[in-house]
Amino acid sequence: MLNSQPVDITTDYPFTPKVTVVIPIYNGEADLPELLNCLFSQTYPQDQVEYLLIDNNSSDRTLTILQTTAEKSPIAIHPLSENNIQSSYAARNTGIKAAGGEIIAFTDADCRPQPQWLKTLIQPFISSEVVIVAGEIVALPGTSLLEKFADKQETLSQKHTLTHKFCPYGQTANLAIRRHIFHTSGLFRPYLSTGGDADICWRILKANLGKLEFAPNAIVQHRHRISMKELASQWRRYGRSNRYLHELHGVELMKEMNTKEYGYCLLRWFLKEVPRETIKNIIGKAKLIDLLNTPIGLFTAKARSEGQREAQLPENAKIIEWL
Repeated sequence: MLNSQPVDITTDYPFTPKVTVVIPIYNGEADLPELLNCLFSQTYPQDQVEYLLIDNNSSDRTLTILQTTAEKSPIAIHPLSENNIQSSYAARNTGIKAAGGEIIAFTDADCRPQPQWLKTLIQPFISSEVVIVAGEIVALPGTSLLEKFADKQETLSQKHTLTHKFCPYGQTANLAIRRHIFHTSGLFRPYLSTGGDADICWRILKANLGKLEFAPNAIVQHRHRISMKELASQWRRYGRSNRYLHELHGVELMKEMNTKEYGYCLLRWFLKEVPRETIKNIIGKAKLIDLLNTPIGLFTAKARSEGQREAQLPENAKIIEWL
């Protein structure tokens, strides 16, 4: 369950347990410079944290860069490899099994953890009842229309997943879990391609192993999609995730809109919203994204429906890996 009461983190002594940060990376050469700078800037005590960066069979220079950086790094960076299974969840499992920390924090190569991220993310664990902590995910500054749309919808925010009507969960872009919990819950499903963050949180919470806490000031920045192709791929993945979680946990499938419903929404947009937002735009009280919000939203809804309708959960995706 999601802990609705704020955790009292006041203490005379700093709460700094040993932490392992696990980051799966696939062809992340372009992202590594900014990611590494974010890790170097963390305010968590350096002697209490290790960074396990797992190369997932990249074809670029990711592993070489990690190895070179680790040799000269002022922080404990340990490059690992997961070459047997092409999956971010399999890579995370490799990190969990090698972890020396009592708490394991997760983020991704295309994320930008802010300096106070780790310190703030770990504080709720001062309560022994808390076994999962989710931090907030906010957008990196963007100027394109699609970035503004996603920012307006707060697409990446954890507030959507933490209020999921089936059961709350946190996304692995900004998540921390006590390591000993994995002995009981199992690790990520290594062959699952999407939905693994919800799956692991739900297995922990449904087994009553502890509480999930939200740390809104533990912030990770993430880049929004900038092309229609990328946006469609993102929302089809959300649809596949819903189908997979339906088969694994019985989550209700999203209701698909029919042609008549799409037509009604577009007609309402054209006859009501377009004139209203155009006037607002003329007098400087609206922006272009306000005018196009509905058609872009219908585009993402269609992509999500397609992903849900076409998805088939592979049999091996049901497998849970264990410590």
